[in-house]
Amino acid sequence: TIPRAAINKMIKETLPNVRVANDARELVVNCCTEFIHLISSEANEICNKSEKKTISPEHVIQALESLGFGSYISEVKEVLQECKTVALKRRKASSRLENLGIPEEELLRQQQELFAKVSE
Repeated sequence: TIPRAAINKMIKETLPNVRVANDARELVVNCCTEFIHLISSEANEICNKSEKKTISPEHVIQALESLGFGSYISEVKEVLQECKTVALKRRKASSRLENLGIPEEELLRQQQELFAKVSE
């Protein structure tokens, strides 16, 4: 199931000045879970029909379209692009460290040396 704390946070961010009954929150959690199951199942069927073994973002987008949620696709594509950008930045950051050519043990030693200097 989806963590209730996450749903509660989203509700508060979306509707900051509105009180929501606990059973209404529970209903939102159940709706979210059902929506995820529906999209996942449809994306899996599309994936299988295209003889792939891994569900891709394109399969999810096709699932949204085939289930009548086409109005969400432009926003979904924006979020997907943001995720790709963040992932690329992470990869670049980790490869920068690897490209230094300095072993991790040496970097750790240098870091400890700097900490020692600061604490003096």
